[in-house]
Formats: sequence, structure tokens, C-alpha cells
Amino acid sequence: MDTEPLKRYAIGTEILAFAAQGLADDQAHARPGPGAWSIAELVVHVVETDLVIAGRMRWVIAQDNPILPAFDESLWTTRLFANDLPYIESIDLMAASRRWMLHILRRLTDHDYRRAGTHTESGPKTLAELLVGASNHLDHHLRYLYGKRGNLGTALYPRFTRD
Repeated sequence: MDTEPLKRYAIGTEILAFAAQGLADDQAHARPGPGAWSIAELVVHVVETDLVIAGRMRWVIAQDNPILPAFDESLWTTRLFANDLPYIESIDLMAASRRWMLHILRRLTDHDYRRAGTHTESGPKTLAELLVGASNHLDHHLRYLYGKRGNLGTALYPRFTRD
């Protein structure tokens, strides 16, 4: 398998920590555009989704054609207290999960990366697609995070998992 997706996955947590650094509490919980979520909610959403994707990857690796359930991101953000939880600590959780997954992913064969499960909304997903999707999801939300920082007057030069 091409090593680029693994490299992108490996640096994702470092980039999220960079993007979320140095905010005062009121800045992290403000709701400037783009998007409706605060930076804290956005970070927790990215982490929660990353944990779901890691679970889906383990299902695909270990099971034959597993069902990969969808989830409602708005309900998760509200019902799992995304704006009230220590969002910086959530990045530590994502880092631990990604380190663990990398121990597994680096042992797999090209054949393993072609294994698939069936997502309840978008159909078949291979392990390779899930891996790339994790980094793409992070980069997608980093665009919002950097935009929000700019609107708060705390802009950073943006970094992403893909140059």
C-alpha cells in the first residue's frame, strides 16, 4: 500500500493540536463563522468522528463485510456535551487512538486494505477508503477551525495533513 495515507494519518493529531492551541476559554466557546459550532465543539466532533472511524477500521480488519453504522453528528455534538468538555484533552484521546491504530495498520498487507464493510448510508467502504477518509475529514474541519480563528483575531498560518 502507498505509505502517504499512513503518513497523513500519523500527523493528524499534531496538526489538530497546533490548530487548537492558545485560545482563551471564551474564544474556544464562541460561535464565529464559518459554520455554527464553536471551536471546542468542532474539535470534539473531529475527535468523536475519528474514534468512530477507528472503530470502523477495526471492524473491517477483523470481521467479514461488517455493517458500519452512520451517526447523527448534530445529536452527538449536543447530547455528548461537546461544548462543555475539555476539548484540548479530547485531542489526547485522538492521539492515543491513532497511535494504537498505526500499530495495527502498519502490519497489514495490500489485501487487508482492500477489505470492506458496508456503511449504512454510503454503501461499501474499503479499509483504504476509511483511512484516507479520516485524514480528509480532519482537513475539512481544519478549514472551518482556521476560519473561525481568523474571525476571532487569533489567526494561525494553516497546516493540513496534505500539502
